[in-house]
Amino acid sequence: MAKIFPLSEGVFTVAGDKKFVPFDLEKDELTDRSTGSLLVEVQPFLVVTDKDLIVFDTGLGFTNDDDVLQIHANIRKCGYEPGDVTKVLLSHLHKDHASGAIYEDNGVVKATFQNAAYYIYRPEADYALSRVSSSYHVSEIEMLLSTAQVKWLDGESGMIDGYIQFRHSGGHCPEHIVYLLDDGEDKVFYGGDEAPQLKQMKMKYIAKYDFDGKKAMQLRTQYAEEGHREGWNFLFYHDVKTPIAIL
Repeated sequence: MAKIFPLSEGVFTVAGDKKFVPFDLEKDELTDRSTGSLLVEVQPFLVVTDKDLIVFDTGLGFTNDDDVLQIHANIRKCGYEPGDVTKVLLSHLHKDHASGAIYEDNGVVKATFQNAAYYIYRPEADYALSRVSSSYHVSEIEMLLSTAQVKWLDGESGMIDGYIQFRHSGGHCPEHIVYLLDDGEDKVFYGGDEAPQLKQMKMKYIAKYDFDGKKAMQLRTQYAEEGHREGWNFLFYHDVKTPIAIL
């Protein structure tokens, strides 16, 4: 049976400048932020199976008040050590999903999970490195790719260790991928920014922040129907209220 732990880095607003500004749900007002600002959680996940400790996306890479990586502190609160993580599965390399993949320790760049394999879709890495975009931190991506821990994913779909499927989806950004984990008891779906919030699985609309808004909308409908039929556990990376749900 898979155990699922949300690893929230907090609530933020994000506007057209793609900057993530912390938001206090009790004190702050969304109307005080830039026009068009979205309210989002930034929430990686730890999924524990009989085979692995898996992190789905790595967040912004923020540290807490004790100067400890927030994602490290969150994993310890779940009863595990960062060194226990065996796999990091990245949906895409936008900064809010991948900046926590590495960190700097006394001037030395290290992988956030030093004993883990980092699974990255090769076309997404190629795309990210060829773009000038506020969505990507190219220098961080280059440092991540220089580590010996990267495992490349290629093709339109494939399997990791016989029980984790990846699919090229390409709605939110051209080389976005999604994951479906099936350990024989539970099915866990991670859709990154193509299934970011529960409400988006129930409402049909085209989001301006998607590369192909129509395709992303269609994919959400597809995921919802397939997941409802098969009893998937959905992991919602940007949902302020509902991180996990079965539709």
